[in-house]
Amino acid sequence: MRAAVIHAPHDLRVEDAPEQTFGADDVKVRIDAGGICGSDLHYYHHGGFGTVRIKEPMILGHEIAGTVIATGANVSGVQAGDKVAVNPSLPCGVCRYCLDGQSNHCLDMRFYGSAMRTPHVQGGFREELVCTRQQAIKLPPNVAITEAAFAEPLSVCLHAARQAGPLLGKRVLVTGTGPIGALLIMVARHAGAREIVTTDLLDPPLALATKIGADRAINTRSNPTGLDAYAADKGTFDVVFEAAGAAPALAAAINVARPGATIVQVGNNADATPPVPLNLLVAKEITLRGTFRFHEEFAWAVDFITSRRIDVRPLLTEIVPLADAVRAFDLATDRSRAMKVLLAF
Repeated sequence: MRAAVIHAPHDLRVEDAPEQTFGADDVKVRIDAGGICGSDLHYYHHGGFGTVRIKEPMILGHEIAGTVIATGANVSGVQAGDKVAVNPSLPCGVCRYCLDGQSNHCLDMRFYGSAMRTPHVQGGFREELVCTRQQAIKLPPNVAITEAAFAEPLSVCLHAARQAGPLLGKRVLVTGTGPIGALLIMVARHAGAREIVTTDLLDPPLALATKIGADRAINTRSNPTGLDAYAADKGTFDVVFEAAGAAPALAAAINVARPGATIVQVGNNADATPPVPLNLLVAKEITLRGTFRFHEEFAWAVDFITSRRIDVRPLLTEIVPLADAVRAFDLATDRSRAMKVLLAF
Protein backbone atom coordinates (compact mmCIF):
# COMPACT_ATOMS: atom_id res chain seq x y z
CA MET A 1 0.00 0.00 0.00
CA ARG A 2 1.40 3.39 -1.04
CA ALA A 3 1.33 6.34 1.34
CA ALA A 4 2.71 9.87 1.73
CA VAL A 5 5.17 9.63 4.64
CA ILE A 6 7.03 12.55 6.24
CA HIS A 7 10.48 11.67 7.61
CA ALA A 8 11.90 15.14 8.31
CA PRO A 9 11.37 18.69 7.06
CA HIS A 10 11.15 18.61 3.26
CA ASP A 11 11.66 14.86 3.29
CA LEU A 12 8.26 13.64 2.08
CA ARG A 13 8.30 10.23 0.44
CA VAL A 14 5.68 8.19 -1.38
CA GLU A 15 6.50 4.71 -0.17
CA ASP A 16 5.04 1.40 0.89
CA ALA A 17 3.26 1.30 4.24
CA PRO A 18 2.01 -1.76 6.14
CA GLU A 19 -1.64 -2.70 5.95
CA GLN A 20 -3.69 -2.15 9.11
CA THR A 21 -5.38 -4.87 11.13
CA PHE A 22 -9.07 -5.25 10.38
CA GLY A 23 -11.55 -6.22 13.12
CA ALA A 24 -15.24 -6.99 13.49
CA ASP A 25 -16.13 -3.37 14.31
CA ASP A 26 -14.03 -1.81 11.56
CA VAL A 27 -14.53 -0.41 8.08
CA LYS A 28 -11.87 -0.66 5.38
CA VAL A 29 -11.89 2.34 3.05
CA ARG A 30 -10.15 2.93 -0.24
CA ILE A 31 -9.05 6.54 0.07
CA ASP A 32 -9.96 8.45 -3.08
CA ALA A 33 -9.14 12.05 -2.12
CA GLY A 34 -7.35 13.91 0.66
CA GLY A 35 -6.96 17.63 1.28
CA ILE A 36 -3.62 19.14 2.30
CA CYS A 37 -4.10 21.08 5.54
CA GLY A 38 -2.05 23.79 7.21
CA SER A 39 -0.83 21.32 9.83
CA ASP A 40 0.38 19.00 7.05
CA LEU A 41 2.36 21.92 5.66
CA HIS A 42 3.89 22.61 9.09
CA TYR A 43 5.11 19.01 9.26
CA TYR A 44 6.39 19.26 5.68
CA HIS A 45 8.31 22.52 6.11
CA HIS A 46 9.24 22.53 9.80
CA GLY A 47 8.84 19.00 11.10
CA GLY A 48 5.99 20.12 13.33
CA PHE A 49 4.81 23.14 15.30
CA GLY A 50 5.45 24.34 18.84
CA THR A 51 6.42 21.37 20.98
CA VAL A 52 4.82 18.90 18.54
CA ARG A 53 7.63 17.42 16.45
CA ILE A 54 8.09 14.36 14.27
CA LYS A 55 10.04 11.71 16.14
CA GLU A 56 9.44 8.90 13.66
CA PRO A 57 8.17 8.54 10.07
CA MET A 58 4.49 9.45 9.89
CA ILE A 59 1.81 9.20 7.24
CA LEU A 60 0.29 12.66 6.82
CA GLY A 61 -3.30 13.64 6.15
CA HIS A 62 -6.64 13.92 7.89
CA GLU A 63 -9.01 15.53 5.34
CA ILE A 64 -10.03 12.33 3.61
CA ALA A 65 -12.90 10.58 1.86
CA GLY A 66 -13.21 7.37 -0.09
CA THR A 67 -15.11 4.19 -0.88
CA VAL A 68 -15.84 1.30 1.47
CA ILE A 69 -14.00 -1.89 0.49
CA ALA A 70 -15.10 -4.17 3.31
CA THR A 71 -16.86 -4.09 6.68
CA GLY A 72 -16.42 -6.12 9.85
CA ALA A 73 -18.99 -8.66 11.07
CA ASN A 74 -20.49 -6.23 13.62
CA VAL A 75 -20.81 -3.27 11.25
CA SER A 76 -24.16 -2.06 9.94
CA GLY A 77 -25.26 1.04 8.07
CA VAL A 78 -22.46 1.01 5.51
CA GLN A 79 -21.36 -1.64 3.05
CA ALA A 80 -18.84 -2.25 0.32
CA GLY A 81 -19.26 0.28 -2.46
CA ASP A 82 -20.60 3.09 -0.28
CA LYS A 83 -18.90 6.46 -0.43
CA VAL A 84 -17.85 7.84 2.97
CA ALA A 85 -16.21 10.87 4.50
CA VAL A 86 -13.80 9.73 7.21
CA ASN A 87 -13.81 11.60 10.51
CA PRO A 88 -10.13 11.75 11.55
CA SER A 89 -11.04 12.23 15.21
CA LEU A 90 -11.32 9.19 17.50
CA PRO A 91 -11.90 10.18 21.14
CA CYS A 92 -11.67 7.55 23.86
CA GLY A 93 -15.26 7.99 25.06
CA VAL A 94 -14.41 7.36 28.72
CA CYS A 95 -12.28 10.27 29.95
CA ARG A 96 -13.84 13.12 31.93
CA TYR A 97 -14.11 15.40 28.91
CA CYS A 98 -15.73 12.76 26.69
CA LEU A 99 -18.24 12.02 29.46
CA ASP A 100 -18.89 15.76 29.84
CA GLY A 101 -19.74 16.19 26.15
CA GLN A 102 -16.39 17.77 25.24
CA SER A 103 -14.95 14.96 23.15
CA ASN A 104 -12.78 17.37 21.16
CA HIS A 105 -10.76 17.76 24.39
CA CYS A 106 -10.38 13.99 24.93
CA LEU A 107 -7.39 13.09 27.10
CA ASP A 108 -6.61 10.06 24.92
CA MET A 109 -7.51 11.41 21.48
CA ARG A 110 -6.28 9.61 18.39
CA PHE A 111 -6.33 12.06 15.49
CA TYR A 112 -5.05 11.00 12.07
CA GLY A 113 -1.69 12.36 10.99
CA SER A 114 -0.73 13.75 14.39
CA ALA A 115 2.64 13.69 16.16
CA MET A 116 1.11 14.87 19.44
CA ARG A 117 1.58 11.39 20.86
CA THR A 118 4.26 8.74 20.42
CA PRO A 119 3.97 6.41 18.63
CA HIS A 120 2.44 8.95 16.26
CA VAL A 121 -1.07 8.46 14.92
CA GLN A 122 -0.58 7.57 11.28
CA GLY A 123 -2.63 9.62 8.85
CA GLY A 124 -4.96 9.12 5.94
CA PHE A 125 -2.79 9.88 2.90
CA ARG A 126 -2.66 6.21 1.98
CA GLU A 127 -4.39 4.02 -0.54
CA GLU A 128 -6.36 2.10 2.10
CA LEU A 129 -7.36 2.94 5.65
CA VAL A 130 -9.11 1.01 8.43
CA CYS A 131 -11.36 3.12 10.66
CA THR A 132 -14.15 2.50 13.14
CA ARG A 133 -17.76 2.49 12.02
CA GLN A 134 -18.42 5.76 13.85
CA GLN A 135 -15.75 7.49 11.80
CA ALA A 136 -17.21 6.48 8.42
CA ILE A 137 -19.99 8.92 7.51
CA LYS A 138 -21.99 7.63 4.57
CA LEU A 139 -22.44 9.89 1.56
CA PRO A 140 -25.20 9.96 -1.07
CA PRO A 141 -24.03 8.12 -4.19
CA ASN A 142 -24.17 11.28 -6.34
CA VAL A 143 -21.76 13.30 -4.17
CA ALA A 144 -18.24 13.83 -5.49
CA ILE A 145 -15.51 12.46 -3.24
CA THR A 146 -13.49 15.60 -3.90
CA GLU A 147 -16.21 17.67 -2.20
CA ALA A 148 -16.56 15.25 0.71
CA ALA A 149 -12.85 15.71 1.46
CA PHE A 150 -13.74 19.23 2.66
CA ALA A 151 -15.79 17.85 5.57
CA GLU A 152 -13.00 18.10 8.13
CA PRO A 153 -12.03 21.76 7.59
CA LEU A 154 -15.70 22.71 7.35
CA SER A 155 -16.24 20.95 10.70
CA VAL A 156 -13.57 23.18 12.22
CA CYS A 157 -15.42 26.24 10.94
CA LEU A 158 -18.82 25.06 12.14
CA HIS A 159 -17.39 24.53 15.63
CA ALA A 160 -15.83 28.01 15.50
CA ALA A 161 -19.18 29.48 14.51
CA ARG A 162 -20.82 27.84 17.52
CA GLN A 163 -18.22 29.52 19.71
CA ALA A 164 -19.26 32.88 18.24
CA GLY A 165 -22.96 32.44 18.96
CA PRO A 166 -25.80 33.46 16.62
CA LEU A 167 -24.61 35.21 13.45
CA LEU A 168 -27.99 36.27 12.08
CA GLY A 169 -27.90 39.99 11.34
CA LYS A 170 -24.34 40.37 12.66
CA ARG A 171 -21.48 42.31 11.10
CA VAL A 172 -18.59 39.86 10.78
CA LEU A 173 -14.88 40.25 10.14
CA VAL A 174 -12.72 37.33 9.00
CA THR A 175 -8.97 37.95 9.25
CA GLY A 176 -6.95 35.58 7.09
CA THR A 177 -8.49 34.20 3.91
CA GLY A 178 -6.88 30.79 3.56
CA PRO A 179 -9.06 27.66 3.29
CA ILE A 180 -10.35 28.03 6.86
CA GLY A 181 -11.03 31.74 6.45
CA ALA A 182 -12.83 31.09 3.17
CA LEU A 183 -15.01 28.39 4.74
CA LEU A 184 -15.75 30.71 7.67
CA ILE A 185 -17.04 33.27 5.17
CA MET A 186 -19.34 30.63 3.70
CA VAL A 187 -20.54 29.56 7.14
CA ALA A 188 -21.21 33.14 8.22
CA ARG A 189 -23.11 33.88 5.03
CA HIS A 190 -25.19 30.73 5.41
CA ALA A 191 -25.91 31.66 9.05
CA GLY A 192 -27.38 35.01 8.00
CA ALA A 193 -24.58 37.50 8.66
CA ARG A 194 -25.59 41.03 7.67
CA GLU A 195 -22.14 42.06 6.45
CA ILE A 196 -18.88 40.13 5.99
CA VAL A 197 -15.51 41.82 5.61
CA THR A 198 -12.31 39.84 5.16
CA THR A 199 -8.60 40.70 5.21
CA ASP A 200 -5.44 39.08 3.93
CA LEU A 201 -1.96 39.99 2.67
CA LEU A 202 -2.50 38.56 -0.83
CA ASP A 203 -4.92 39.54 -3.59
CA PRO A 204 -5.77 36.11 -5.09
CA PRO A 205 -7.51 34.68 -2.00
CA LEU A 206 -9.25 38.01 -1.44
CA ALA A 207 -10.60 37.96 -4.99
CA LEU A 208 -12.02 34.50 -4.36
CA ALA A 209 -13.49 35.64 -1.04
CA THR A 210 -15.76 38.18 -2.75
CA LYS A 211 -17.07 35.43 -5.01
CA ILE A 212 -18.04 33.11 -2.15
CA GLY A 213 -19.78 35.53 0.17
CA ALA A 214 -17.58 38.38 1.44
CA ASP A 215 -19.01 41.87 0.93
CA ARG A 216 -15.60 43.51 1.06
CA ALA A 217 -12.02 42.22 0.89
CA ILE A 218 -9.08 44.31 2.14
CA ASN A 219 -5.41 43.70 1.44
CA THR A 220 -3.83 44.97 4.64
CA ARG A 221 -0.34 44.82 3.13
CA SER A 222 -1.05 47.15 0.20
CA ASN A 223 -3.75 49.05 2.11
CA PRO A 224 -2.63 49.10 5.77
CA THR A 225 -5.30 51.66 6.73
CA GLY A 226 -8.11 49.74 5.06
CA LEU A 227 -9.74 48.77 8.36
CA ASP A 228 -9.36 52.17 10.04
CA ALA A 229 -12.87 53.36 9.24
CA TYR A 230 -14.32 50.37 11.09
CA ALA A 231 -12.64 51.52 14.33
CA ALA A 232 -14.79 54.67 14.54
CA ASP A 233 -17.12 55.05 17.51
CA LYS A 234 -15.39 52.24 19.42
CA GLY A 235 -15.67 49.69 16.61
CA THR A 236 -18.02 48.07 14.14
CA PHE A 237 -17.95 44.28 14.11
CA ASP A 238 -20.15 42.11 16.30
CA VAL A 239 -18.09 39.00 15.61
CA VAL A 240 -14.51 38.50 14.45
CA PHE A 241 -13.04 35.19 13.31
CA GLU A 242 -9.26 35.55 13.53
CA ALA A 243 -8.06 32.90 11.10
CA ALA A 244 -4.55 34.19 10.37
CA GLY A 245 -2.90 33.24 13.64
CA ALA A 246 -0.90 36.48 13.48
CA ALA A 247 -0.36 39.10 16.18
CA PRO A 248 -1.15 42.10 13.93
CA ALA A 249 -4.42 40.47 12.85
CA LEU A 250 -5.57 39.95 16.45
CA ALA A 251 -4.63 43.51 17.40
CA ALA A 252 -6.54 44.84 14.41
CA ALA A 253 -9.52 42.66 15.32
CA ILE A 254 -9.70 44.08 18.83
CA ASN A 255 -9.40 47.61 17.44
CA VAL A 256 -12.38 47.28 15.09
CA ALA A 257 -14.61 45.06 17.25
CA ARG A 258 -17.46 46.94 18.91
CA PRO A 259 -18.01 46.91 22.68
CA GLY A 260 -19.43 43.56 23.73
CA ALA A 261 -18.20 41.82 20.58
CA THR A 262 -16.93 38.26 20.41
CA ILE A 263 -13.58 37.40 18.84
CA VAL A 264 -13.03 33.73 18.03
CA GLN A 265 -9.36 32.82 17.70
CA VAL A 266 -9.30 30.18 14.98
CA GLY A 267 -5.77 30.55 13.61
CA ASN A 268 -3.05 29.04 15.76
CA ASN A 269 0.62 29.99 15.71
CA ALA A 270 2.22 27.60 18.17
CA ASP A 271 5.66 29.05 17.52
CA ALA A 272 4.79 32.57 18.70
CA THR A 273 2.64 34.12 21.40
CA PRO A 274 1.01 37.28 20.02
CA PRO A 275 0.73 40.24 22.39
CA VAL A 276 -2.86 41.15 23.24
CA PRO A 277 -3.84 44.82 23.81
CA LEU A 278 -5.49 44.11 27.15
CA ASN A 279 -6.52 47.74 27.67
CA LEU A 280 -8.88 47.59 24.67
CA LEU A 281 -10.02 44.07 25.48
CA VAL A 282 -11.03 45.22 28.96
CA ALA A 283 -12.40 48.66 28.10
CA LYS A 284 -14.59 47.33 25.28
CA GLU A 285 -15.71 44.27 27.26
CA ILE A 286 -14.75 42.00 24.38
CA THR A 287 -15.05 38.24 24.69
CA LEU A 288 -11.99 36.44 23.29
CA ARG A 289 -12.65 32.74 22.75
CA GLY A 290 -10.60 29.85 21.48
CA THR A 291 -11.91 27.07 19.28
CA PHE A 292 -10.42 23.59 18.94
CA ARG A 293 -11.31 20.89 16.43
CA PHE A 294 -14.91 19.58 16.43
CA HIS A 295 -17.09 16.61 17.33
CA GLU A 296 -20.70 16.33 16.18
CA GLU A 297 -20.03 19.08 13.65
CA PHE A 298 -18.37 16.56 11.31
CA ALA A 299 -21.71 14.96 10.48
CA TRP A 300 -23.20 18.43 10.06
CA ALA A 301 -20.44 19.34 7.63
CA VAL A 302 -21.14 16.27 5.54
CA ASP A 303 -24.81 17.26 5.42
CA PHE A 304 -24.05 20.85 4.40
CA ILE A 305 -21.70 19.67 1.65
CA THR A 306 -23.88 16.91 0.26
CA SER A 307 -26.93 19.21 0.14
CA ARG A 308 -24.77 21.97 -1.42
CA ARG A 309 -26.10 24.41 1.16
CA ILE A 310 -22.40 25.17 1.43
CA ASP A 311 -20.76 24.76 -1.96
CA VAL A 312 -17.06 24.03 -1.50
CA ARG A 313 -16.28 23.57 -5.19
CA PRO A 314 -14.93 27.10 -5.76
CA LEU A 315 -12.18 26.43 -3.19
CA LEU A 316 -10.66 23.46 -5.03
CA THR A 317 -7.47 24.50 -6.82
CA GLU A 318 -6.10 21.23 -8.19
CA ILE A 319 -6.24 17.46 -7.73
CA VAL A 320 -2.74 15.98 -7.79
CA PRO A 321 -1.87 12.25 -8.00
CA LEU A 322 -0.28 10.72 -4.90
CA ALA A 323 2.87 10.00 -6.92
CA ASP A 324 3.37 13.78 -7.22
CA ALA A 325 2.84 14.47 -3.51
CA VAL A 326 5.87 16.74 -3.21
CA ARG A 327 4.59 18.93 -6.04
CA ALA A 328 1.18 19.00 -4.39
CA PHE A 329 2.67 20.19 -1.09
CA ASP A 330 4.74 22.85 -2.83
CA LEU A 331 1.67 24.07 -4.68
CA ALA A 332 -0.42 24.13 -1.48
CA THR A 333 2.29 26.24 0.14
CA ASP A 334 1.97 28.95 -2.52
CA ARG A 335 -1.07 30.95 -1.41
CA SER A 336 -0.80 33.17 -4.45
CA ARG A 337 -1.73 30.16 -6.60
CA ALA A 338 -3.60 27.75 -4.36
CA MET A 339 -6.55 27.67 -2.01
CA LYS A 340 -7.07 23.93 -1.45
CA VAL A 341 -5.02 21.17 -3.09
CA LEU A 342 -6.23 17.56 -2.98
CA LEU A 343 -4.24 14.37 -3.39
CA ALA A 344 -5.86 11.67 -5.51
CA PHE A 345 -5.20 8.04 -4.60
